[in-house]
Amino acid sequence: MNQPFKDIFGNYQPRTYRTQFNTERFKGFVVSHLETDLWIGVDPESFREEMKEVSLTKIRSLRKTFDDYIKSEPFFKKSLKPFQPKEDAPVEAKQMAIAAEKAGIGPMSAVAGLFAQEIGEEIIRNFSLKELVIENGGDIYVLLKNELVLSVFAGESILSERIGLVIPSGTKKLGICTSAGTFGPSISYGKADAVVVVCEDILLADAYATALGNKVKSPDHVEKVIKQAENLSEIQSLLVICEDKVGVKGENEIKILK
Repeated sequence: MNQPFKDIFGNYQPRTYRTQFNTERFKGFVVSHLETDLWIGVDPESFREEMKEVSLTKIRSLRKTFDDYIKSEPFFKKSLKPFQPKEDAPVEAKQMAIAAEKAGIGPMSAVAGLFAQEIGEEIIRNFSLKELVIENGGDIYVLLKNELVLSVFAGESILSERIGLVIPSGTKKLGICTSAGTFGPSISYGKADAVVVVCEDILLADAYATALGNKVKSPDHVEKVIKQAENLSEIQSLLVICEDKVGVKGENEIKILK
């Protein structure tokens, strides 16, 4: 489960946080294609070997769709500000652009969430299952029956993996996305060790995590960012960690882990 990823300098780092997933509750497997590397977990009773091939086929199809589209509209990939795709753009690109516009940043901020969502939907369409978790570079798409406590990986912060975010029982589809300025493969202009956003729409969670993470330049900014998010009704919960300071907003319970 500890597949490596490239950080912003092109160096390979292990995804050690994947060891936190409960291997008794979830039968997990990794599916990779080019830069995309997903950990997929389903309840053991529902697991089917065919899920691996279905997931890989969908990833390859999505990647080709985006590669073909970006050739015709390269600024979609480059833009760091909201961008309006052409009328004939793929529906997935339009979904990313809508989510990113609400967060005030470029559409590629939602790409990890989009891939997690689309592979999740493909599995749900093709198989009968009770629970599903898809993790894509710290962005998580879930379908849950029972309560799940997610430990928050926050790099070198003393609070890393000591704070748990509680996802309650009976949760349907949900997105839990993390942005970090001190580690990881994604570009962030902030210095947060972790900014975790929970939304019903994982694309929104992904875009907001990036946008809010960009604003955390020091521990002094944690409270300010929490207040800025108070008017964002789409955000169900927000957790910000910067060094030894933490800020919390929203519906989900927070637990201190041993």
